[in-house]
Amino acid sequence: MSGAIMTNQSASAVAPTLPIQPGGSLTVRSSGLATDTGRTPKHVAFIVDGNRRWAQAHEVPLEEGHRRGAENICRALEWCEAAGVHITTWWLLSTDNLNRSPGELNKLVDVIGQLVRTLAASRRWRIRHLGDAAVLPPRLAADVAEAIDTSCDVRRPQVNLAIGYSGRADIVAAVRSLALQAASLGSGADITLDVTERRIAEALSTRGQPDPDLVIRTSGEYRLSGFMAWQTSMSELHFCPALWPDFRSSHLEYALSDYARRKRRFGT
Repeated sequence: MSGAIMTNQSASAVAPTLPIQPGGSLTVRSSGLATDTGRTPKHVAFIVDGNRRWAQAHEVPLEEGHRRGAENICRALEWCEAAGVHITTWWLLSTDNLNRSPGELNKLVDVIGQLVRTLAASRRWRIRHLGDAAVLPPRLAADVAEAIDTSCDVRRPQVNLAIGYSGRADIVAAVRSLALQAASLGSGADITLDVTERRIAEALSTRGQPDPDLVIRTSGEYRLSGFMAWQTSMSELHFCPALWPDFRSSHLEYALSDYARRKRRFGT
């Protein structure tokens, strides 16, 4: 992403293109600091925060901040792959974000939709959706469904796109599915026998995946805001002061090397 500050006029005139094209690539610097230790996390989850504040600081439309953020996700995916991270999760749209003004939400949905289409067309990663597709605008839900179908045979690193996602809603949906399964067995079924940590984990949107080893949140906020509330109970947390569009490979290298220095005891 270019570091040039854009004026309102120039920002609005730029077509929202993303840096990864089908079959394309970016030249990136390998995140070797963490790789050399042999303790690179398998699963890194990102709370990509700060797009709107970046736009306000640069006096450009909010849409431009979201577009710059989408561009940076493409770059960060390359950096993660170079570092040996197998799974990444990106919180692109929370259920709370759906309450934003129609004008901003429509533009944000357009940017997310293009990002989803671009990642799928590149066939660089296998895409999985976390969240409730039913709460998404129909055109975005269709983009997500097509991306999942298009990339289903890709065996390269996996990308989870959390769109219309809430950590609490994920848990509620998992427990509800267990209740419905018990109800289908008849009135004599004891639902409490089926509610275990293992069963709930298997019913979450991330079923079949390891929990995040590392969560990175940008913009200087020190909270998870309900992101992957169940899955992050043992995750290492890294809070980066940079706004997401300003996040660079050096920030990722620092986060990965910081993770590699930590001793994960898991309560033992």
